[in-house]
Amino acid sequence: MYEQVKAYIENHREEMLAMWKDFVETPSWARDREAATKMGDKLVEVLSGMGMKVTEHEVGGENSRTIEAVWGEDRPGAPVMFGGHYDTVNNSPVEGARPGDPNELDGTPHFRLDGEGRAFGLGVLDMKGGIVIAIWVVKALESIGWAERPVKFLLAGDEDKGHYGANTVSLLTELAKGALCCFNMETGRVNNDICTSRKGGGEGEITITGVPAHAGNDFTGGRNAVLEMAYKEIALSELTDLTVGTTVAPTVIKGGTVPNGIPDSCHLYFDVRYLRYQESLRVKEALRRIEADTHIEGTHTTILFKEYLPPFEETPAGVALADFVAGVSREQGLGAMKGTALGGCSDASCFTIAGVPTICSMGVTGEFNHSSKEYAIVESLYTRAKLLACAVLDIEKFVNR
Repeated sequence: MYEQVKAYIENHREEMLAMWKDFVETPSWARDREAATKMGDKLVEVLSGMGMKVTEHEVGGENSRTIEAVWGEDRPGAPVMFGGHYDTVNNSPVEGARPGDPNELDGTPHFRLDGEGRAFGLGVLDMKGGIVIAIWVVKALESIGWAERPVKFLLAGDEDKGHYGANTVSLLTELAKGALCCFNMETGRVNNDICTSRKGGGEGEITITGVPAHAGNDFTGGRNAVLEMAYKEIALSELTDLTVGTTVAPTVIKGGTVPNGIPDSCHLYFDVRYLRYQESLRVKEALRRIEADTHIEGTHTTILFKEYLPPFEETPAGVALADFVAGVSREQGLGAMKGTALGGCSDASCFTIAGVPTICSMGVTGEFNHSSKEYAIVESLYTRAKLLACAVLDIEKFVNR
């Protein structure tokens, strides 16, 4: 069976490449609901055409929906799951255009190949190549009559804006519950590492309003917003706990206008990162206390915290899944693999919170996400499809570990 699914992938290289090109050249910017929705429509058509049961979940008025698709819904057992997102960051520059030219951005993320085996185009790596892999894993398994378990896809349409303004994180967590395991099809590492954990975090803004006054003539009449912020800034920095990988860093501060005026406003921006879900809860609760505490009477504080994603925690089950896949890769002659921790966020966090053994970075390999230099290694499209098809074939070995 291993040889059959690998041969199937090898015999459909052109079709896989054509699907990859089509997906990349379908704009799907996370901050443009209409564009992302068009890519979602295309996926619904493809997945439905494969005989999968597709359910579309709205997540909020500004963001594109989450697509849930199940192949073999009536089969016994917990489903093997593929996770990911079909949205991208904003549109890519037109080749050869100069900054400021009217056609600098034409809205088309061009797909192209170079002579060194690399594919370029916005989303080619992050992460439309990963979706193509998952689709062709199912096609390869279907070609040999594999029907041991259901296979589920969960594809979000707003990951590259951190799901901000939507209920996607809670939805993904709920929909993932009960899955056997999850291969999150995010950006693959060029060194072939498997991601077993990622930091979560976000960015925040503190706004303090006070009362303006002349620093010499009416000192007591003023309510100093900058001084109040000093207390808040110290309180923020005290949330850092390096022993558990939590950092809270004040990064930009703006307040006051002239040296002899009591400032009536102050703004501070800060960055938050955490490795553990419980730490995310601790930090968010502390931010609420900092907002409520007042040191300079007459000032008022508001804190806006925009969490990108909760942390993707390393778990024994996730490490076991990574070891299992690395073993399959080695046995099938597809390269050495090992686990690693990464700093960027992904929806793997949602699946782990749901109690599902999860590994991330299982998509095509490459570099430079979110930039005009973004590229993927073409051969990894086929190698990863072979690897994951063989891993699903062997999945009972993981269950029995």
